[in-house]
Amino acid sequence: MGSRYVVYRADVEEQMMQGSPMRAQPVLTESFGCTYLTETVLSVRPGITPPQTSGDHEELLFVLSGRGRLLHDGAAQDFGPESGIYIGHGETYQLEITDPAEAEIVRVRVTEPAGAEVRSGERRTVSLLDEQEIGHATAGREYRVLADPSTGFRSGTHFVGDVPTGAPAPMHYHLYNEVIYVMQGTGILHIDGERNPIHPGACIHLPARTLHQVENTGDVPIREVAVFVPAGSPAAAYLPDGTSAYAGQPDDPQGGVGSH
Repeated sequence: MGSRYVVYRADVEEQMMQGSPMRAQPVLTESFGCTYLTETVLSVRPGITPPQTSGDHEELLFVLSGRGRLLHDGAAQDFGPESGIYIGHGETYQLEITDPAEAEIVRVRVTEPAGAEVRSGERRTVSLLDEQEIGHATAGREYRVLADPSTGFRSGTHFVGDVPTGAPAPMHYHLYNEVIYVMQGTGILHIDGERNPIHPGACIHLPARTLHQVENTGDVPIREVAVFVPAGSPAAAYLPDGTSAYAGQPDDPQGGVGSH
């Protein structure tokens, strides 16, 4: 029986996109239970893609490999590996891949939760990971935010997190819905009675208020790129009784979720 929370990229068939130099692997879909967030891995050959339209969604792109330019709103912006790209509702863009090899990109499409009223800051379209401030979370985890309301992404938060080797964080939950792509490292996701191996190419759906724990079983940090809605801090995690798992963060005002 397959997992209720993890899809492995290697198990998902590629789909050719007609008239486009792109292939798509829809790894986390609405049929998998991803209500507000869907995740697709794109492989893009050198050249310029046909115009892409976000429609009713916001889009977050994260470049796993390859270099090129984002053609958007009459301007061209360079991107490379570990670049985050934000596309707003109803916007059109193209990707120009300038490397001789194809680029690999994780795309997350976001439906803004009903009733959300978020004031966003000055728009930032391309964010380089190395330029973002390092934040800290439970059990020595670190994260860097690529986009959130302060940079124009209204619905949520786009970030890269590192899970270190050693003792894992305790079982905990979040108040947001999250999708994750594992870029580096090996481990186990313990969630709702499941024990899921994770490794590069593992794609994870974490529904809000679901207890889970990531155990790093390798010798390098697990690196993940993730998007969650609604927006907030990646350090906001809660123990089963609702107390904050990270010092300095408030407890869950709704109380805990019990234990499994």
